[in-house]
Amino acid sequence: MTKQCFDKAKALIDAANSEDPNREISEGKDWPKELLYSHRMSDMLERYAPEADDAMKLAVRAQHIQRWQSPRSDYPMNRKGYHQWRAGLNKFHAETIADLLAKAGYEYQLIDRVSRAVGKKSLKTNPDSQLLEDIAGLVFFEYYLLDFADKHPEYDERKWIDIIHKIWRKMSDRAHRYALAGHIKFPDSLAPTIQKAITEYH
Repeated sequence: MTKQCFDKAKALIDAANSEDPNREISEGKDWPKELLYSHRMSDMLERYAPEADDAMKLAVRAQHIQRWQSPRSDYPMNRKGYHQWRAGLNKFHAETIADLLAKAGYEYQLIDRVSRAVGKKSLKTNPDSQLLEDIAGLVFFEYYLLDFADKHPEYDERKWIDIIHKIWRKMSDRAHRYALAGHIKFPDSLAPTIQKAITEYH
């Protein structure tokens, strides 16, 4: 029954993310953007924490579930608006995955655990939320930092160091050690800035 629920839940998550109208090319294949992101999250979890249980495998897969339905542009383009958007996203993601897990046949205990992790509840005290944040940070550094940099050529080195610090600060010491041990690939063009930021942080 548990495997049946897990397989159904994963299929529901993938189906939901396959509806993303935004596209991204990876290794010659055209993907719905959030479906690709969810697969990268799952792959990173297997690399970083292969011991993770089904609840965390589902939480990681659902990290950005249907994210495009709550665009940044729906909120004021200032710092307050950004925080409102993030809070709204967390709530939306948590509620969306809870509904899908219920459809998959899971009981309340697992649904609550996954939705709390996806909703970023008690980040520094909930190990599930922290693990999810670790995976998100590692994935960002390996796959998305360079693209983000390309979209913001106006940022100077100080701005990039601040951004790297912000991501690094959310990650655990275990994730720091994993990244620094060479288990993820930092973009070559940003390697000096990343190294400077991490050295400065510590």
